[in-house]
Amino acid sequence: MTTYVVPPSYAVRVTGPLVGKGLYSGDVTTAGLALPVDLKTTTWRTVATVVVPADPGDIMTVDARARVTSELGYPVGIGVHLWWYHADPNPNPDGTIPTVSERTWTKLAPSWGSNVTRDIHHKPFENSGLWQVPPDWPHRADGTPSRVTFALLADAHSTAAVAGDTVAVDPGYTLLRVRREALAA
Repeated sequence: MTTYVVPPSYAVRVTGPLVGKGLYSGDVTTAGLALPVDLKTTTWRTVATVVVPADPGDIMTVDARARVTSELGYPVGIGVHLWWYHADPNPNPDGTIPTVSERTWTKLAPSWGSNVTRDIHHKPFENSGLWQVPPDWPHRADGTPSRVTFALLADAHSTAAVAGDTVAVDPGYTLLRVRREALAA
């Protein structure tokens, strides 16, 4: 079972000049990805992910965007969320690697959202966040940096929901981009 963690603050304070360590992106939305429309706000779907190497102290600027289309005749609330989880976790006591659903997911930024309506049935969304890799971030057994996975998730909900209704996530409009930087030495 996935553990979701929402930190008490999303603030990151950076003082001093930064040097670039890489730009990473993921722009592939699963073909035919649809968000189920229901009353809950817990039926999130992963829209895009990107995996980035991470050294302690690295600063990650994450920007995400996507577009949904609703052909439904009623307003649908769409929420977008940015999360991160450890891509290279330590093995379980039995030696197996925890599945993605067994890992702790930590929220990267406040959720954003808006309604898709009959008049505005193509709706773009954006979200962004800043994260600093903690000083105790582990390395893999071969000495290379452990990696972090950033994920853009979305959810659709409405009080007018009818079982089986969905909102499409439009391929070609999704981008998840991570700028990796560090304080200059």
